[in-house]
Amino acid sequence: MRHLPNTLTILRVVVTPLVFWAAWKGYLPREEIDSFDLSKFWWTNIAFTTFVAAAISDWWDGYLARRYGFSSRLGAFLDPLADKVLVLGTFVVLSWLYPSLTPWWCVALIAFRDVGVTLLRSWAEATGRHIQTSNAAKWKTAFQLTYLIAVLVFLWARTWTGWMADLADAALFSNPVPFLLLIAVVVVTLWTGWLYVPRSSTPDA
Repeated sequence: MRHLPNTLTILRVVVTPLVFWAAWKGYLPREEIDSFDLSKFWWTNIAFTTFVAAAISDWWDGYLARRYGFSSRLGAFLDPLADKVLVLGTFVVLSWLYPSLTPWWCVALIAFRDVGVTLLRSWAEATGRHIQTSNAAKWKTAFQLTYLIAVLVFLWARTWTGWMADLADAALFSNPVPFLLLIAVVVVTLWTGWLYVPRSSTPDA
C-alpha cells in the first residue's frame, strides 16, 4: 500500500500520451463542424475521459500520501513532475491543433515556468535540500486542470451535430472568455513559479 501513491503518479505519466494521441485523432476543423464523424466523437471522448481520470489520480495519490503517511521525497519530486507532463503536454497539443484557442506564446510562458521550477527542484535535491510543493502551486495545478477539462468538454461537444456543436464552437472560438481564462492561468502559473525562487536558496525548504 505504501507504494500506491507513487504507482498512481507513474500511471498518470503512462496514460498521458493517450490523451495527446486521442486529442490529435479527434481534431475537428471548423469547416467540418456540420458533418458528424463518429470516430472523432469517440477519440475526443477518450481524450476527455482519460484526462479527467489522470486529474483525479493527481488528487487521489496526494490524499493517500497524506492520509496514511505514505509521503516520500521520491513521491514529492515525481508528483509535480507528472503534473507538468500531463498539463504542459496537453497545452502543447491544443496549441498545435487549435492555435487560435491556445496561442503558442501562452504555452511557452507556462513551459518556461515549469522548466525553471523543475531545474530549481533538481538543483536543490542535488545539493541535499528539499523544496516542498507549495499550497499556491497545488491551487495553480487545480486551476490548470479545471481549465483544460472545460476546454476538452467543449471540444467533445463540437463533435456532436446541430445546436450543441454550434454552441460549443461559438463558446470556444467566438467568445473572449476562454482566452481571458487562459491569460489568468498564465499569470497564476508565473506567479507561483516566482514563489519558488527565494525558497530554492533556503536550507531544507
